[in-house]
Amino acid sequence: MKDITYPLTIFANQNKQKGNMTLSNFFKSFSSKNKVFYNLFEQATENLVIMNQLFEKVISAKDIESRNDFIKQIKDFEHKNDEITHQTFMELGRNFITPFDREDVHALASAIDDIADFIDGSSKKIMIYKMETFGKDIFEFTRINGLAIEEVKKAVYGLRNLNNVKAIQEHCIRINRLENEADDIFESSLGALLQNEKDAATIIKMKDLLQSMEFVSDKCEDAADVITSIIVKYA
Repeated sequence: MKDITYPLTIFANQNKQKGNMTLSNFFKSFSSKNKVFYNLFEQATENLVIMNQLFEKVISAKDIESRNDFIKQIKDFEHKNDEITHQTFMELGRNFITPFDREDVHALASAIDDIADFIDGSSKKIMIYKMETFGKDIFEFTRINGLAIEEVKKAVYGLRNLNNVKAIQEHCIRINRLENEADDIFESSLGALLQNEKDAATIIKMKDLLQSMEFVSDKCEDAADVITSIIVKYA
């Protein structure tokens, strides 16, 4: 009688190997899908850093042409972040695999997008109102916002591995402190403006700019709150 156990054994081994390959491919796909979201968040925060640096150049510019060129560059990066946000939402729609809760992915993407929107909005107000000179409070506001954005970036980069939760928490705590500093600058600047400036139009313009800059720090705090929620759930 012909021995059939050998070919059956070969068949079983082939299927076992195929199963292992399929499982391996699944985990590779899982890892790849996670990386997509991390890459998008990280690129968006890198853009925020550049946008705030450009904003500093806007308020430091000595001529209108240079100022408007920096404002245009900010708008270009704001468009890039809009595209990143859109891509993030598209990935949420097409993938059931996400690095953390879908609601948190959506909330973090939205908070980062809002930061970009308010940096762009602040620079746009400068152009619309044809503002040319800025007091030290605007430069200090820009510096504080820049520090908060750097902390958002570092916290976002920490999410990829979650291997140093304490460091991520410290970034979020710093963001909250910086947001409080930004509130203090807004209140003191507005008080000084109302006390010392007599021109109503100038008061309206400067108050509008200060409010928009304060929203930048507020949205950084929103991002920190989302990140804190994520590490509480998954760390």
